[in-house]
Amino acid sequence: MQTAIPPVQPVSTLGPPSEAESRAFQKIARRFMPVLIVSYVLNYLDRTNISFAALTMQDAIGLTGTQLGVGAGIFFAGYSLLEVPSNLALYKVGARRWICRIMISWGLVAAAMALAVGPNSFYILRFALGAAEAGFFPGVAFFLATWFPAEYRTRIIAWFMVAIPFSSVIGGPLSGVLLHLDGALGLAGWQWLFMAEGLPVIVVGVVLLRLLSDRPEDTSWLTPEEKRLVRARLDSEKRPKEVRHFWPALKDIRVLMLAGVQFGFLVGSYGITIFLPQIVRQGNVSNVGIGFVTSGCYAAACVGMILWARHVDRGASKITHLALSCALSAAGFFGAIVFADYFWPSIFWMAVALIGVNGARAIFWTIPPRFLTGVAAAGGLAFINSIGTTGGFVGPTIMGWLRDTTGSYSAGLLAMSGFLLAAAGLAASLKLVKHGE
Repeated sequence: MQTAIPPVQPVSTLGPPSEAESRAFQKIARRFMPVLIVSYVLNYLDRTNISFAALTMQDAIGLTGTQLGVGAGIFFAGYSLLEVPSNLALYKVGARRWICRIMISWGLVAAAMALAVGPNSFYILRFALGAAEAGFFPGVAFFLATWFPAEYRTRIIAWFMVAIPFSSVIGGPLSGVLLHLDGALGLAGWQWLFMAEGLPVIVVGVVLLRLLSDRPEDTSWLTPEEKRLVRARLDSEKRPKEVRHFWPALKDIRVLMLAGVQFGFLVGSYGITIFLPQIVRQGNVSNVGIGFVTSGCYAAACVGMILWARHVDRGASKITHLALSCALSAAGFFGAIVFADYFWPSIFWMAVALIGVNGARAIFWTIPPRFLTGVAAAGGLAFINSIGTTGGFVGPTIMGWLRDTTGSYSAGLLAMSGFLLAAAGLAASLKLVKHGE
């Protein structure tokens, strides 16, 4: 996949960058971002492809809606349990080697999902997948924060995180096609899906090991002058009320509030991601058609995410727009309920919800590095993510249980809307805390 990296136009409080400095950061972005974006696309394919596999796997291995939701969500139990230890290990051994290790581990387990034969093996493999992936996103966030100062960070994080909706843009049609391999070489279509989307991760992990560097000083592809300019810009960044140590970071009210915000919007995000294909299927759409409809929703989310990040990077309040994005997503979920009997209007409001929740993702991860540095950044980012991503367990579990209980997805969507409204309120209350934005 070829990924175009936009030119970086920083606005620095330390004076405008020289042409040489701008070229240096563009060179770094061109080297790192394509492989990191591809890695995150694969990450989300393997994390959420259960939503498409379930179209045939659910009957094949005997899963109820509740069991599907629990199994989809139990991924986050393994993920959250090992998130902080994984990032502390990353800080000690270096991001380059540790991120490679994570990718090889999750690629093997993702492919092994094809071996599930019933609810218990499904639960075990999903838990193992979460444990294998633990630390990947906060590890990359920490890595990017050590290479790009604040004035570059919103767009860099947004271009990395656009992989989330983009994985569904390509994942929907791809998964629909792979399901049609049913019976080839004696394997079910859902087994082909897991193997075809899991094994390439191992190859990309090895490539990543060659392309990444932990520090500007470790590179052979930056000139001595470029290394000096990059290091000077990074070292001169001001961080109000800076937290440098691990345990104080965990007690910082800003860290706890941000973990709560992420929990709220990830409940909604994963609740809809896992069940969107099931919801679309109610419109009597084929498996391939389901892939293209969901792909369109996520394509809109990709565009909205990048445009929103560009606006925020031009000086708009990150806190305000984090709250607005969560509120927009809540409105989208509610709109999908109002128009539940009308297929395309309902899909439109689903797309609105996805634009909001993915906009929140892009903005959210630019905030913690403003006050966390060093081991506090490695551990603090992982702590926020480990607490926040438990929302990935709660969302699918609630959606599956309410679907089995009520026979409809409307109650689940209403619950998702409520969680997003709570996240919006908590995000807005961050304005009352001195966060050094």
